[in-house]
Amino acid sequence: MHRYGDEVAEIARPLRDPGDLDVLLDRAAGARVVLIGEASHGTHEFYTWRNAFTRRLIAEQGFSFVAVEGDWPDCARVDAAVRDPAGDPRAALHAYDRWPTWMWANEEVADFACWLREHNARTGRGAGFHGLDVYSLWASLREILVWLRENDPEQVPVALAAYHCFEPYGEDPNAYAWATRFVRGCCADEVVRMLVELRGGDFGVWQNAEVVAGAEHYYRAMTHGGPRSWNVRDRHMDATLARLLDHYGAGSKAVVWAHNTHVGDGRATDQSGHGEVTIGELARERFGADRVLLVGLGGYRGTVVAGSAWGAPMEVMVVPAGRPGSLEEVLHAAAPPSALFVFPPLRDRPDLLVDEVPHRAIGVVYRPERDRWANYVPSVLGDRYDAFLWFDETRALRPLHTVRVDVREPETYPSGV
Repeated sequence: MHRYGDEVAEIARPLRDPGDLDVLLDRAAGARVVLIGEASHGTHEFYTWRNAFTRRLIAEQGFSFVAVEGDWPDCARVDAAVRDPAGDPRAALHAYDRWPTWMWANEEVADFACWLREHNARTGRGAGFHGLDVYSLWASLREILVWLRENDPEQVPVALAAYHCFEPYGEDPNAYAWATRFVRGCCADEVVRMLVELRGGDFGVWQNAEVVAGAEHYYRAMTHGGPRSWNVRDRHMDATLARLLDHYGAGSKAVVWAHNTHVGDGRATDQSGHGEVTIGELARERFGADRVLLVGLGGYRGTVVAGSAWGAPMEVMVVPAGRPGSLEEVLHAAAPPSALFVFPPLRDRPDLLVDEVPHRAIGVVYRPERDRWANYVPSVLGDRYDAFLWFDETRALRPLHTVRVDVREPETYPSGV
């Protein structure tokens, strides 16, 4: 038995159906924000169980909306579809066309969005679906211009000035980022003027202006390396979440879907040592740790949808067994095949929750052959999350778009590693 084996057996709860989430739902009582993670952006079990918990939060505890690690304009189409009894959430998700399309355009999210439309139609509550991310600079500019031309033509010139400033870069963020190294300010002044003029007006237009401002800042920060661009992005997501809660009004509550590396408290990992902040950390600071529930997810081995490089075709890849000494190896040895861990108070925590252990993180870019020396985040589990969902065997999610069906086996590990 692994040295943590008895501890795991004591705190692990088998996870067989959504009813087994009762104890986690009890833990969510009183929370303003529940952030639910994933160890990859391409795993069926992570999405399916996150769906199940979110459904219960909305249906039984009145949570107001879901905010995801996705683009605002794309998610706005889904939001419109789930609010309309005749809406087509699947078509709205299928329209996602920015790589990685599979991250939100998949059967698992479609199942949830269709449930949310039916729930809204049945209850009349209008629970929403929104994007928190910062990448949609050009799409957000176009959304602003379309709305202003139809509803507030006097404001069109300030938005056109920003749009024309970005035109020479051909909707290529790398071209704009590179230009900021040589042209002071680039389009920053035009973006700020637009944001000042549109702030406080129509919420969707205002949020798109915030996205343009955040994206411009993000692409400028990219050229400096280090944690700056990461922090611009997570602080933008944190601010967007706060704006959404204000927009929904007093008593509103949010569910956030994002990767573990955003959801978990970065101060419990080496992210903090690198100077990075996370949404989970910022939420605890903004709302108070007692009003925030952070839930991580992880698995031991299986398959996943990912790309071998940024922009590469999506593939179904093999996820190797968790490496020796990792959290994944510990739970494989001692936990039920599917399990829920709701962490006890600090004074009662076992060593597994206070020791630092490697914990796997798979991004949209994944190279399985590197798992022996990379793809893991040193983590103090009990400080990084409040609860954890575990799956020993996982499988790839089901994209709405075409996916290569050949399974890419890991390459041979380099000798000596």
